[in-house]
Amino acid sequence: MEIVESSSADLVHYVRFQSMHRNQRGYFIEVFGLINTLAKQGKLTDEQESFRRSSNSWYNAAYRDPSTVGPSVYDHDVNAGAAAWFKSLATHLIERVSGYLEILAHGVECEAVRSADPGRVICEDEVQVVVVPHSESAIATAH
Repeated sequence: MEIVESSSADLVHYVRFQSMHRNQRGYFIEVFGLINTLAKQGKLTDEQESFRRSSNSWYNAAYRDPSTVGPSVYDHDVNAGAAAWFKSLATHLIERVSGYLEILAHGVECEAVRSADPGRVICEDEVQVVVVPHSESAIATAH
């Protein structure tokens, strides 16, 4: 896993775990989407699938799904490239991503991207923000 950081670690306020390569639509898929895709393709072992289900349930209970805030949050026509980022202080959420990364380490490239300013905030709560990237080259998605 490669870590991409802003120029000063003191300025890093957000972290996102995502694919290292764009998908067919030009987006970087976040870690949960990568795992869920492997599950849909039947590529997870029984143990990995059990982990995915229990961990997804834990995350669903631990923080609000931004898409439930409003239908336009991830609407490409309204918020092109909208992407969710953890706030760096949400360590209880970030630490649990390691189990997902262990599964992905066996053939799916994923990176942790850190930024002090990932984009224009369109949705925010205590543990995360959803942003529209400042530039087309930074577009990511949270699907």
